[in-house]
Amino acid sequence: MLVDKRVPIRYLFNLVKYEMLIVFILTLGIHFITEHIYDYLPEMPLTIATFLGTAISVLLSFKMSQSYDRWWEARKIWGAIVNDSRSLVLQLQAFVKDNDRETIKRIGYRQIAWCYCLGRSLRGLNALENCEEFLSEQEINRVNTHKNKTLAILQLNVEDIRTIRNENKLSDFEHIQLNNTCVRFSDSMGAAERINSTVFPTTYRMFLHFTIYLFVIILSIALKGVTLLYELPLLMLLSLVFFMLEKTAYYLQDPFRNRPSDISVTAIARNIEINIRQLLHEDDVPDPITKDEFYIM
Repeated sequence: MLVDKRVPIRYLFNLVKYEMLIVFILTLGIHFITEHIYDYLPEMPLTIATFLGTAISVLLSFKMSQSYDRWWEARKIWGAIVNDSRSLVLQLQAFVKDNDRETIKRIGYRQIAWCYCLGRSLRGLNALENCEEFLSEQEINRVNTHKNKTLAILQLNVEDIRTIRNENKLSDFEHIQLNNTCVRFSDSMGAAERINSTVFPTTYRMFLHFTIYLFVIILSIALKGVTLLYELPLLMLLSLVFFMLEKTAYYLQDPFRNRPSDISVTAIARNIEINIRQLLHEDDVPDPITKDEFYIM
């Protein structure tokens, strides 16, 4: 996730370098063409370019709104995961009779693994990487037999909660409350997977890029007679604004793609680990994930 620091110019340039190269070539090409056939070209009123620029602004506004909605929904999902992860351990400590610390710790550690596993699976990475500290070898072997490893870890916790109930360490009401918490984990996981698997219409982006290039061509023709020294920077600057907004929206629409604009699921999972370890009265607590760069993963 981008943090409140100055974003490097190199990062911004890399976002739009190919689009700006196309604009540069288009501007040079149209300028030299209009110079050679200046007398044969009809007058191109600036109102046409103004109309196109307004249309592009409306399209960009819509796309930015929709993309941010997807990004913000993803952030709210992980906010709910944080709250429910804390609640799970607190409920276990409040409900389980005889204060069965080993069982509570085992379920708490699985919940830590679940958070890391969900974040990595959403990003298409190895879901169980670095989970050996929280899962036993037997549990890892069982989880590896599942395609959805995050769901498999959740199933292990549900089975442990059922075992506790069968040992009469939970009342029916307490069992229901813990099951409801697990159901919310499943709901949050499904919501995140839905965002991750739902593709924003690619034709919308293609149409938007085509419209921006058309805007550059029409404005370049309308500015025939203007020296290239002024025309080229003007068109580059205008198209840069449009493409930067479009790229920002494009990255926001997919918040789990292992990019700087992602939801910082790894840092959130680390904070959950810290919270759970402290609730379990452990002293060996890791530090939060912080970076001196302009983003946190």
